[in-house]
Amino acid sequence: MRPKKPETTGEGDLFRARLDQIINLKHELVQLGGKIDWDWIDREIAPLYSEKGRPGIASRFVIGLLLLKHIYGLSDEEVCERWVYDPYFQHFTGFEFFQHEFPHERSDLSHWRKRLGDKLELLLAESLRVAHQTGALRTRDLKRVTVDTTVQPKAITFPTDAKLVHAAIKGLNRLARAHGVRLRQSYLRIAKRAAMMAGRYAHAKQFKRHRRQLGLLRTRLGRLIRDIRRKIAGQGELEAAFEQPLSRAAQIRSQEQRQRGYKLYSFHAPEVECIGKGKAAAPYEFGVKASIVTTNGRPPGGQFVLHAKALPGNPYDGHTLGDVINGTEKLTGCAIERAYVDKGYRGHKTENPRRVFISGQKRGVFGVIKRELKRRSAIEPVIGHMKTDGHLGRCYLKGREGDAANVILTAVGHNLRRVLAWLRLLLSLILNALSPLLAPPAAIRRAS
Repeated sequence: MRPKKPETTGEGDLFRARLDQIINLKHELVQLGGKIDWDWIDREIAPLYSEKGRPGIASRFVIGLLLLKHIYGLSDEEVCERWVYDPYFQHFTGFEFFQHEFPHERSDLSHWRKRLGDKLELLLAESLRVAHQTGALRTRDLKRVTVDTTVQPKAITFPTDAKLVHAAIKGLNRLARAHGVRLRQSYLRIAKRAAMMAGRYAHAKQFKRHRRQLGLLRTRLGRLIRDIRRKIAGQGELEAAFEQPLSRAAQIRSQEQRQRGYKLYSFHAPEVECIGKGKAAAPYEFGVKASIVTTNGRPPGGQFVLHAKALPGNPYDGHTLGDVINGTEKLTGCAIERAYVDKGYRGHKTENPRRVFISGQKRGVFGVIKRELKRRSAIEPVIGHMKTDGHLGRCYLKGREGDAANVILTAVGHNLRRVLAWLRLLLSLILNALSPLLAPPAAIRRAS
C-alpha cells in the first residue's frame, strides 16, 4: 500500500528540536531538497505499490537515502549511520524534527533498489531537470553530446584457477551445510593448503609443482560434486537448490586458462565478464561494460551525465550507439544534433550516421565541429570522477540488476554533486556582492 503523506505542522514541540531551527537554511543540501520534485517521483512510482497491506515507507525517505549515498560515495551502512547524527541528511529526507534513532532497517535500501528497477532512470531525469532549473545546465548543451564506454568492475578477487576451484569447494560446502546434506568429506583443510601452495609455486615460477596442486584441487572438487549428486538424487527440492551451484562448479573444474568461449570468473557472481580495454596498467578488467553520455560543451555547472546504462554481454561499442542515442533523447526530451565518439565506435549503424563524428576523422570536420571533436576527451575525467567519487569503480550490488542500478545511481550522484557545487558557488557570489553593502561604515576621525 502507498505510504501516508507526511504532514508538516510547522509547530514546535516541547521534547523535540525542529530541524529548521538547527540547520542553516541557505545550505546547498537544504536548497537541493527543496528543488527536487518529490511529489512527481512519488506519483511515478505509485504503480509499484500493492493495493492492500500496511502503508509502506515514505518514498522521499528511501530515495533521499539512495541519493545521499551516491552523492557522498557512502555505503548503505555508512549513510544510515551518518543520517542519525547529521541534521542536514534528516532534513533532506523529509523529516521535521531531529531523530535520535534510525527509523527503519538498513536492508530497506536493498529492497527498494530491486523494487525501483527501470524506474531509476526517473532519478536521472530529475537530476537533469534540477540542473536546468538552477541554471547549471542549458538546453543547448543537450544537443551535442559525447559518448564513451568504460568497465564497471565487480567486487571480486582477481580470478585464478586455484582461487576459483577453492571458492567452488567452499561454496558447495556452505550450501550443503545450509540444506543439511551430510558429506563424506569436506576437503576444506586440504583445499585451503593446496590453493595457498599453488599461489606460492606460481609466484616462484615453479609451474610443475603449481600444476600438481591445481590438479589436486580439481580432483577434490570432482569428488565433492559426485558426492553431493549421490546424496540429493531423487529429492526434488534439493536438486533444484543445487542445480546452478553444481553446474558452476563443474564449469570451473573443466575450464582451462587460455580456452576460448564462455568462462566463469567468479563462483558467487557468474555474471562477471572479462573485458580488455587496452590499458597498460589493467589489461583485463572483470565486471560489466557501461555506456556513459555527457555534454560535449562545458555548461555553467560543469559536465553532466545525460545517460548511463550497463551493457551486459560485452557488445561491440558501435552496435550499441543507436540505442544509446535514442535513450538519451527519450530521457532529455531533446533531439541530439551531433554525437562525438572514439575509434571504438567505427562501423556503427545509427539512424543518421552523418551526425556522428569519430575521433581522428578528417572528412566533414571543420570549424565548430573540429573544436567540438577536440573536446571528446573531456568525458574521460567525468568517468574518472564517477569511479573515484562515486561507486562506478567497484560494484558491490548483486547480479545484473545490481550492475544496472549502480551505473544509473552513480550518474545521478555525479549530477547532484555538480548541482551542489553550483548552488555553493551562487551563494558565495551573492554574499560577496552584498558584503560591501552590509559592512559597517568606517569611523570618522576628528582632526587633531
